[in-house]
Amino acid sequence: MSGMASGTYDRLINPVLVAGCIIILVGFSVRASFGLFQLPIALEFAWPRESFSLAIAIQNLFWGIGQPIFGAFAERYGDRKAILVGGICYVVGLVASAFAITPGQHQLLEMLVGFGIAGTGFGVILAVVGRSAPEKHRSMALGIATAAGSAGQIIGPPVAQALLSQMPWQSVFMVLAGFITVSMLALLFMRAPKAAPSVSTDEPMGVVLKRAVKDPSFLFIFIGFFSCGYQLAFITAHFPAFITEMCGPITPDSLIYVLGVTSASGLGAIQLP
Repeated sequence: MSGMASGTYDRLINPVLVAGCIIILVGFSVRASFGLFQLPIALEFAWPRESFSLAIAIQNLFWGIGQPIFGAFAERYGDRKAILVGGICYVVGLVASAFAITPGQHQLLEMLVGFGIAGTGFGVILAVVGRSAPEKHRSMALGIATAAGSAGQIIGPPVAQALLSQMPWQSVFMVLAGFITVSMLALLFMRAPKAAPSVSTDEPMGVVLKRAVKDPSFLFIFIGFFSCGYQLAFITAHFPAFITEMCGPITPDSLIYVLGVTSASGLGAIQLP
């Protein structure tokens, strides 16, 4: 059976890798942009800053909660179905957020967005990319897909800020939902071999967890995710608003004005990359 027919390719750059990178890039672009909505939403409804901040915090928590759920869903029903369900959660959460008018509504809907990030993020897509890549290129393929998520965090905030400068925040949520919807078309090219059947074990979960916590590599990775969560979640949620409020007017004779940054909110957006 040919590599394409079986779902495994002989080359590094293949349709599954490209499709996975597109979905991850778009998903993380949107995720990294939520901090830019802090001030517009707070100003429109006269809310304290912590109202929408809590919504973003809930989003990140449900991103984490959703990872094992979507992983199990993908193993049982298929990777593409899991990613599609994640995309639907993402789109519905964004569209509904455009009509939310209370802090509680935003906080509830960010649970759905968090699940959307989990379903379209690394947990599911890296598994598909890894199975589609030849063994000699697997590490590089996974690295490229991971880098696509980082690229999304660079591209997303400036694009979202450009949209916010042209339209209300509600319309921007709708546009971002459109981006997620279009990215789901990449699923047509995500065909990879099915995961190998898991080997059953009689070991209780407690024994497995004890072995894991005694492994220094596992502990360092576990602690590292807390550091990453602080840097990404906290900074992306609060730094743009902080810069916008603390920065003075951008003067026409300044270097950043010449580079195209003409407002304090624009400066806040490009600080994230």
